[in-house]
Amino acid sequence: MELGIATFADVGRDPSTGQLVTPEQRLADLLEEAELAEQVGLDVFGLGEHHRPDYAVSAPAVALAAIAARTERIRLTSAVTVLSSDDPVRVFQQFATVDLLSHGRAEIMAGRGSFTESFPLFGQDLKDYDDLYEEKLGLLLELRGSEKVTWSGTHRAPLNDAGVYPRPVQDPLPVWVAVGGTPQSVARAGLLDLPLTIAILSGTFERYVPLVDLYKRARDHAGLDPEGGRVAINTHTWVAPDSKQAADEFWPAYAPMMNRVGRERGWPPMTREAFDQQRSGLNALGVGSTEELTAKILHAHELFGNDRYMGQFALGAMTHRKVLEAIELFGTEVAPAVRAEVARREAPAAV
Repeated sequence: MELGIATFADVGRDPSTGQLVTPEQRLADLLEEAELAEQVGLDVFGLGEHHRPDYAVSAPAVALAAIAARTERIRLTSAVTVLSSDDPVRVFQQFATVDLLSHGRAEIMAGRGSFTESFPLFGQDLKDYDDLYEEKLGLLLELRGSEKVTWSGTHRAPLNDAGVYPRPVQDPLPVWVAVGGTPQSVARAGLLDLPLTIAILSGTFERYVPLVDLYKRARDHAGLDPEGGRVAINTHTWVAPDSKQAADEFWPAYAPMMNRVGRERGWPPMTREAFDQQRSGLNALGVGSTEELTAKILHAHELFGNDRYMGQFALGAMTHRKVLEAIELFGTEVAPAVRAEVARREAPAAV
């Protein structure tokens, strides 16, 4: 199983100094985080896309290209590309360029986005939310499948035997479908024979088992091997040497971020009691000691048989030094333990 980290490159006030971390500094920190992720043996580094003042990255392909120049092995993916409000031609060209710069390590994680600021920003109408995604995903897949494309749709100008360059190293360039729990999106990924990423940001892992079952049924309906395909999960993650330290470090950054988003969406305020309950036991909030996080990842793998786990680090205004410490623990202690146990589970039984 591949193990990686994802981040939205949050900006805020450094909790140790009270000073505002500028986007310039946050991007410098981001490059160090990606380099360390590779150094400690992680497999994937993912970078989200937001168009808000509390995040430093609105153009993940640009930042991933910078990371590509400073790394050699780790795979580089968006997490996610808000495909509904973007131009699939430019998305393909940008990630083909990242693929060339990284010598074949780029991926696109295509989603509809958890925020909606990008839609008016790029002249899209939210009433077309679902249609935009379906149409643009179809075009993106045509672009990666053929050097020249003839295509027409509703939401962009047609293409007539148009050549789209550069072409990537990987053929095909990996495209994942990223979902937050919408069954239609899960089924679409299965029917299109695309790998699936599920964001599991609260509650229990067991709640999401029906989505993986739906993915398999959709593949079967399409005449594909239901046990084929690839599944990844993504959770909010923080790790420290002991459980209390992990919670005490994560809570002051996590609560303001969740409450800020919650005010926009009508959620009740996050309390420390609710936070502690959500991270307790084998629940999906991946905050705890190295042993606790290892147990959660392995529990999820037992339920889903997933091929990849992505921990979303550096939520809110986390101190950069603490982020580096958490990444190191994840790579040097959690990842080896998870890999060893997954290998043991998958080893052929002795005769």
